[in-house]
Parts: sequence; structure tokens; C-alpha cells
Amino acid sequence: MERERTEVVVTGLGAVTPLGGDVATTWEALLAGRSGLRADALGGRTEVDLPPVTAGVMAVDPATRLPTVQAKRLDRSQQAALVAAHEAWADAGSPEVDPERLVTSIGTGIGGVQTLLGEDDALEAAGLRRVSPRTVPMLMPNAAAAVVSIEYGARGGVFTPVSACSSGAEALALGARLIRSGEADVVIAGGTDAAITPITVAGFAQARALSHHDGDPESASRPFAADRSGFVLAEGAAVVVLESAEHARARGARVHAVLAGAGISSDAHHITAPAPDGVGQISAMRKALAQAGLAPGSVAHVNAHATGTPVGDAGEARAIRELFGRATVTAPKASLGHLFGAAGAIEAVVAILSVAHGVVPPTRNLAGTQLDPEIGLDVVVERRDELQGAVLSNSFGFGGQNVSLVLSRP
Repeated sequence: MERERTEVVVTGLGAVTPLGGDVATTWEALLAGRSGLRADALGGRTEVDLPPVTAGVMAVDPATRLPTVQAKRLDRSQQAALVAAHEAWADAGSPEVDPERLVTSIGTGIGGVQTLLGEDDALEAAGLRRVSPRTVPMLMPNAAAAVVSIEYGARGGVFTPVSACSSGAEALALGARLIRSGEADVVIAGGTDAAITPITVAGFAQARALSHHDGDPESASRPFAADRSGFVLAEGAAVVVLESAEHARARGARVHAVLAGAGISSDAHHITAPAPDGVGQISAMRKALAQAGLAPGSVAHVNAHATGTPVGDAGEARAIRELFGRATVTAPKASLGHLFGAAGAIEAVVAILSVAHGVVPPTRNLAGTQLDPEIGLDVVVERRDELQGAVLSNSFGFGGQNVSLVLSRP
């Protein structure tokens, strides 16, 4: 029973995103209200009838941060995860830990899709001999977690939650669970995706999920705006180092925040649409608060999933109001775009930094734009300082998968 009350702390942060090649530059750009989105991310592709595509491409090519030979053996999503893990591990002070008590948990929504498509092109163009023998290890979804485990000698287990847009947050929730259960002392946890490809763009476009905003590409992602029309696909990775508080104290580690609670639920309703009554989302938030031992009033703001889709934003807003009333919320996807399997991890990093620095980052593209009156929330459009209280971060995915995390001060 004592193990169930083990406090889980965050001692390391790492990220590569459309806003920056590391955590510091990403955070600075987010607070300044800058955008990581750009036009024509696929370079036209008129031969497959795709219009110019707005997307959030990583600000730094992760391959340039790795030895050339290593980079060539990894899919872009795996490169990003490893770069983020390097930063997080260094930020945590490269902790000494029993390898049997060290775990990796890296989620992804799609995995090595760029490798899959590229090697299929090679097969069709030149035959079997042109296909890389490394194809399967580069396309399999668990490769990012495995590569990180190899890098740091983690023999306690390798886990890969694959739950669409909630994958990264679920990886953190799983990591915290393993520490609380006594199965691990340290978990390298996060999410990664690099799926800006013609087929993924075409699929989302045909599903009418992508933004079709006609203005400046930097304004295409518009969570909670009255004229929102869909999300903007992005790529990147974020990784955190989780530890038991006891392990962190014993080595004198700096603690960014406490991962106080995590809630997971499922809608059991529809493969792409959230349950209209928000029951699953409300359940995940309630579970996270209960695990943290906090009342809704202890939450200073909600880091909303808010992708910019008409139905999704309105549904999440109703669920938040049901639990918190007219809560204060922020929506980082307005600046970052939707990093899919990495979204929950990078937004957990944002929530951690909010707690650590007492700042609520702004939601871009709402100043001067009419907020959808159906939202009924206090949406932050200019950064706010002197944050008091915990932060709840939501991640909801196709399949009706819901994850909420509660981050608090040490």
C-alpha cells in the first residue's frame, strides 16, 4: 500500500518541436506567441493532387543532432525521440540508476511511416535489392522506445503506448504507474511522431479534419475560435525523466514538478468522434484529480487538448465546464500545431514549465478574433504570470482514448 502513495517527480525535460530544437527555445517562442507553422510543407506534390500543405515542421532537423551513421539507421520519428531523450537525460543530471530499475516508455501515434513509404517506393521502383535490411526496425512503432532503452541501458522494460493523439500522455501515465507500483525507480517517458507525408495529409483531408483556413499559414491553427475549421499536422518529440521522489532526493536532483495524478478512460462510442456527452473526458479528468488528491478548485488552469476542430473543441469545453465551471484554459496547438503521438508529451512539458515558472502561456490566433461563444471558458490570449495551483493537461485520441495528467509544484 505504501508504494501506491509514492510521489513521482519530473527531473528532466527534452523536446524538439516546430517552435525550437530544445525545451528552452520552444518555451520562449510559446510564451512570445510565435508560430511554428509554415506553408507548403510537402513542397507542392501536385502529381498526387495535394494542394500546398500548412504544417508544423521541426525547427531543427534531428538528424543533424546525431552521428551520421546512427541517424541513417533511424526513422525521423526515432531520431526526434532520441534527440529529446538526450536533452532530458542531461537535464536530469544523467542519474545513476540500477539498469533493472530503469524503464523507457515512448508513445507514438503512427511510428515509422516515412520509412515505410520510402522503402515501398524503392521496392516498386527498383525491386527487392534496393530495400534496406533495416526497414522493419525503422518502421515498427516500438523502435523509438527501444532505441532510447539501448542508448541508456534500460533493462527494466520497454513500453510503447499507441493511442493516437493521447499516446505521449499515456506514456507518462504508464511511467508514473510503474514507479508507484515499485517496478521502476526512473522512467524515460515521452512521445514522438513525424508523419507529415502525402498519405497522412490526404487521409486527414478526406476525413475533413484538417484546417482549411485561407489566411496567413501561421494563423491556420485556431483552437476555440469561432472560425476554426480543423487541426494543423505537426511533427516532433518530447521526453521527460520521471523518478520516485525518494530516488531523486537521494541523489540531490533538481525537481521541475510533481506528476501528481493521471487518469485514463475510453469513450466506447466512435472510432473518430468523441462521446457527445463528454463522459469519457470527464472521467479521465476526475480520475487524475482523485489520484492527485486534489479538488477541481486546486487547478489553476487546464492545458486543453483543443486541436481546432469544430466538434472536438466544443465537446472538450463542455466537459471542462462540467467539472470546473468557467475554467482558465490555454491551447498550445495554436502555436505548435498537432504533434499527434507526441502532442500529449510536449504539452505535459508545457504544463510542467507552467508550474515551475508560474506562467500560463497564451493561445495564439484569438486576439482580435471572436471567441466561439459556445466555448464558455476563460481562454488565455496573453501570457499570465503568478500562476497559483496545479495544472491539468488533457490529451484525447481517435478510438475514444482519453488521458489527463495533473502537474503540481514540489
